[in-house]
Amino acid sequence: MTVKDDLIINDEHIRPGQQAVIRLNIGRLPSSTRIFIYLHVYRGDEPGPVMLVMGGLHGDEINGVEIVKRAIRDGMFNNIKAGAVIAIPILNIYGFLNFSREVPDGKDVNRSFPGSMRGSLASRVAKTFSKKVLPHVDFGLDYHTGGGPRYNYPQIRYTKNDKGAEEIARMFAAPFVMEKGVIRGSLRKHAKENNVPIAVYEGGEALRFDGHSIEIGLQGMRRVMEGKGMIEGKSPVFHDTISFKRTTWIRAADSGLFVWFKSSGKKVVKGEPLGEVSDPFGNRRYIVRAKSEGYIIGHNNAPVIHQGDALFHIGIE
Repeated sequence: MTVKDDLIINDEHIRPGQQAVIRLNIGRLPSSTRIFIYLHVYRGDEPGPVMLVMGGLHGDEINGVEIVKRAIRDGMFNNIKAGAVIAIPILNIYGFLNFSREVPDGKDVNRSFPGSMRGSLASRVAKTFSKKVLPHVDFGLDYHTGGGPRYNYPQIRYTKNDKGAEEIARMFAAPFVMEKGVIRGSLRKHAKENNVPIAVYEGGEALRFDGHSIEIGLQGMRRVMEGKGMIEGKSPVFHDTISFKRTTWIRAADSGLFVWFKSSGKKVVKGEPLGEVSDPFGNRRYIVRAKSEGYIIGHNNAPVIHQGDALFHIGIE
């Protein structure tokens, strides 16, 4: 799809050179307060692709919310010459209000696509997006963080065998670029089935701002817009970009108190000490070691862990 004539979203017309804020009603709180998804739409004067930038698909992953908000606030989309941008700071309003990854009924919106207006709350949010937004989109950036206390070093993920998503990821040029399979019910899977390439940015951890991840996320967004000819410029890349086809987890062999020695972003060699797990009384202690050479793309910041918990995510070149 290339936007040439009227861009019509939820019965609102956005013509060349115009901007609009569109509210999509998705329901009410028990207090009768109406809940809306806010779409900030920006359109250039010339024909071009429609780009989606979105945060808050998981309500507690606030780095993505800040990235999209800051791009809007700082005017990144004000001088689009071609195409259009649909910017959604928060999709999962319910989770955001409750400091939660999920909606109040415990369902994950990112496991509920394409959704149903007769389904769960998460399914209704997914359906509203699938019906009202996705049909207008040519490609997108979906901003996330690590789940819970797990920190993800800035990375961009694209779907295997999706050349469009890989192109976006290469343009974005995060420190780590990786190929990942799709998950059933995810936005990325649903979008791929509708020929809309989506690249997923991961940076930081839930409920905690991370300035480094936010800045990398903004820089990558700008590079994608430049690469697609939507804005002028050629922004430099200030870091190395390393690609991974395979990743593996190092999990806790025992429960206890966890302290990491090496954090995300670091290169490791097989057998290298990465952290330790000990009991609270000083009687037991074991060293967590790297099982292969690679880079730490994510680590667990939880001080108390259980046997089997994910401690380190290793990317293998």
